[in-house]
Amino acid sequence: MPWFKRTKKGIQTPTEEKKDVPKGLWYKSPTGKIVDSEELERNFYVSPEDGYHVRIGSKEYFQILFDDNKFKELDKNLTSKDPLKFEDKKKYTDRLKEAEEKTGLKDAIRCAVGKSMGEDLVVACMDFSFIGGSMGSVVGEKIARAADYSLKKKIPLMIISKSGGARMMEAALSLMQLAKTSVKLAQLSDAGIPYISLATDPTTGGTTASFAMLGDINISEPGALIGFAGPRVVRDTTGKELPEGFQTSEFVLEHGFLDFITHRKDLKRKVNLYLDLVSNRPVRKETA
Repeated sequence: MPWFKRTKKGIQTPTEEKKDVPKGLWYKSPTGKIVDSEELERNFYVSPEDGYHVRIGSKEYFQILFDDNKFKELDKNLTSKDPLKFEDKKKYTDRLKEAEEKTGLKDAIRCAVGKSMGEDLVVACMDFSFIGGSMGSVVGEKIARAADYSLKKKIPLMIISKSGGARMMEAALSLMQLAKTSVKLAQLSDAGIPYISLATDPTTGGTTASFAMLGDINISEPGALIGFAGPRVVRDTTGKELPEGFQTSEFVLEHGFLDFITHRKDLKRKVNLYLDLVSNRPVRKETA
């Protein structure tokens, strides 16, 4: 075999010339399936082997939902402050700086408006990579402003939740965002402007307790974790074993908290089908 021949003939490759496999060429799903990264991207970041929906962020969701990936970002320069001068193992200001440098994001949500199947849509999408998608003052403010934009322009709003809950570094200020966002969504409802909530993996804590479950239609992706406290906390608190699939989107759907679950490749079509139906207009066909 060539490998043995190289050894016998004294052929050696200097360390500096050895080639490593570049990172990111392959993705391994939780079930152990290996997928080529380019194939994964072409398949809407869903493993074709087992249907596992890989966790993605606002960049990928905007690409999926907006025609030709064209959109205008709203309030993109809003950043969090540190009114409580919070410090645990690190200063909150340092955590914010590190998260921004690591992710290239200003906070845990981005809001944008663009065409989706030819019609205007406002999308507010959370990014779990920024401090666990935690909801602080900026997240609440950007959702409120996105709702105001939808109200003023009479454009449907969609919020994509992906969050570990309220941001502890802002304490009660983060909890205030539950009421703040809920009020804005109530204003949309009063004006008859559709609001779609997409709960993705994970949707927990204060997001679930507010805007994530207040949609005119609440939808999710397969296998997403949806709940208030996580399964381990619930089990330890109640002292009982939990049913199989507890807090998965399928379990939540079965118990009436979701309207339907959609594969990511069908997301754009199904969202716009719903908007056509509630707006009483001809059903569009996806061309982009």
